[in-house]
Amino acid sequence: MDGTEPEGWPGVLHREGRTLCRLARDPSESGSGPAAKEQGAVFHNPAMSGSRTRSVLLLQHCIEAGLLGDGSIYALDGLSATGLRARRWLNELPAQSATRISAMMGDMDPVALDWAMRCHEEFPPEHGEGELLPHLGDLRKSVLEHGRHWVDIDPYGSPLPFLDTAIQSLARRGVAEISATDSAALTGSSKNALLRRYGARVRTDGLAHDSGLRVLLATVARTAARHERSIEPLLSIWESHHLRVSVRVLRSIERANDVEDSIGWRVASPTAEEVSSSIESGLQPETSVDSLPMHCFLPLSHPVNRSDKRISGPMWIGPVGQTEAMASMTEERALELCGPSATEDDPVGWSERDFEYERRKVVRSVRHISEEAGVIDAPHLILVDKLASWLGSGSPASPNGMAEILRDAGYRAAVARYGKPAFRTDAPWNEIVSASISWRGASNG
Repeated sequence: MDGTEPEGWPGVLHREGRTLCRLARDPSESGSGPAAKEQGAVFHNPAMSGSRTRSVLLLQHCIEAGLLGDGSIYALDGLSATGLRARRWLNELPAQSATRISAMMGDMDPVALDWAMRCHEEFPPEHGEGELLPHLGDLRKSVLEHGRHWVDIDPYGSPLPFLDTAIQSLARRGVAEISATDSAALTGSSKNALLRRYGARVRTDGLAHDSGLRVLLATVARTAARHERSIEPLLSIWESHHLRVSVRVLRSIERANDVEDSIGWRVASPTAEEVSSSIESGLQPETSVDSLPMHCFLPLSHPVNRSDKRISGPMWIGPVGQTEAMASMTEERALELCGPSATEDDPVGWSERDFEYERRKVVRSVRHISEEAGVIDAPHLILVDKLASWLGSGSPASPNGMAEILRDAGYRAAVARYGKPAFRTDAPWNEIVSASISWRGASNG
């Protein structure tokens, strides 16, 4: 900082979560998603607000759970733009957590870094803890300068150009949060881009976004394995225009050698032989083959015809989240850490209604995550409208209703945090069919 005001300062005063900032333009008048970047000035994407809230909660969980050690935590917001993500870490984490954090904001735009630091100076963390440092330069070079415990990559498009160095930059134990806004590629809508970037194919059905998350996880896992590291997914989210995975990364040659054990294929409309192979591989519970499931997973070693339009992959076929991490992300916890409270002399000029709207946004950002925690390792993600079509049963069942029936039958089941009405369960397919029949009978009776 040289004492001069950055271009466009002071802009518009804004609040996200509990954190105040200044933006070059009113976010209500800006677009959302990648298209907003074309509008110039310092890039701010309001559609990523929920992602930033979840990042605060996940970082706090990892600190409390001891996943980042017990010393200083070196965190990097690698493509920071406004720096709001890093500033929210420092401001919304409890003081005892924030005091351990040295957060670096990396960007190639000096104006963006000037804005971020000006905001930090004007609105420092409420508890005064933590350190924020700017770094001007290419993430692919700067990220390797220090061992990081937390690296966030939120790019414009694919994260692939940054993935290798981000993984290498992590300390012996660390966490990488990776966003991808090239969702058209990852979900199979842009087939050539998907094959070119990720070496995979994805069927464009109702599970395309789940498949996209799994393709991204497989890519991260293989990248980590090249550097003698393994991953454990903590949280995987599809929201609006982007896919985002958060993974714990550990140095382990042995586990890196086994990376392909967690990679395989998803098959739509599987044959009886494919279902039997899935069961034998431990990828789904024993079930009657009289009624075949809509999808099943197969191990990477299973021979497939990659030109078969039923096949998606290679993709991650293990759990896409960690039970403990997801269970910590309750609505109550989100409001405790990130929910703003009305003040008598609010500098933004918000009404009580405005504060309530922001609190609702904070709650929505974690809705169903803690519910889904106990079944995140379950083999079945079922979209209720697709299930109704598959069974020819008329109107779709309620995800809550299906989950309740299956739990009463002794299985694990919960509403899924997915962009479409869905549930996860470890029940055999024949029990899912029976539950659907029971629900239809109860709703018609």
